[in-house]
Amino acid sequence: MKLTVLGSGTSQGIPVIGCSCPVCQSKDTKNQRLRVSVHITMDDGFKFLIDIGPDFRQQMLSNDLDDIDAILLTHEHNDHIAGLDDVRPINFIKRKALPVYGEPRVIEQLKNRFAYIFSDDQYPGLPNVYCEHIEDDIITIAEHQIQVIRVLHGKLPVLGFRINKLAYITDASYISEEEIKKLSGLDVLILNALHHRPHHSHFNLEQALEMAEKISAKKTYLTHISHFMGLHEEVEKDLPDSIKLCYDNMVI
Repeated sequence: MKLTVLGSGTSQGIPVIGCSCPVCQSKDTKNQRLRVSVHITMDDGFKFLIDIGPDFRQQMLSNDLDDIDAILLTHEHNDHIAGLDDVRPINFIKRKALPVYGEPRVIEQLKNRFAYIFSDDQYPGLPNVYCEHIEDDIITIAEHQIQVIRVLHGKLPVLGFRINKLAYITDASYISEEEIKKLSGLDVLILNALHHRPHHSHFNLEQALEMAEKISAKKTYLTHISHFMGLHEEVEKDLPDSIKLCYDNMVI
């Protein structure tokens, strides 16, 4: 399995428009973060995309990627769905529709925001996607079993996903003990860590480190990082050996 970190930043991305902080002014590419998303290629070549934010086109091009077989949505916030229109070139190459998986609430929001895609009045060149509801704890896509991890983003239910011994969780502020049990025996955990201060709907760095210790994956990578976290190189110096910060275009 190969995972490419397409984006590791927050909803504003880094640099933030108009910000003169050291992170936003840094020339180190590890401090330049697009909106969160990952691309996963399975051993049999099947390709998953988790979230499709507003930077999707740029992310695919910068990583020399041109294929997706299924899209998994964690939730309906704009930084996780706004790039849906840019699947069109992939439709043209593959000559078929792409499935988009999400909770019923999320799919409803997707259809509202992209009403023209799902309208009865279709016209040539529209994105070609169809929606699949995630309602069970385990879903199977092309013979790949995916464990659904249900977490909270403030009060909003959000999905994480476990594929074999890899799990991806973003925008979480709470994970129940029941869901933590589903994360035992991981080789790789990708988990959100916003910055150092407490936040109402995201783990801060201290909380993410505590959760990482509780889950005890062999390796943990932190994502959905704000410019308030600090410079990548300086933050990493203080992390345990088994925990690293994600950066854009990172391959795991």
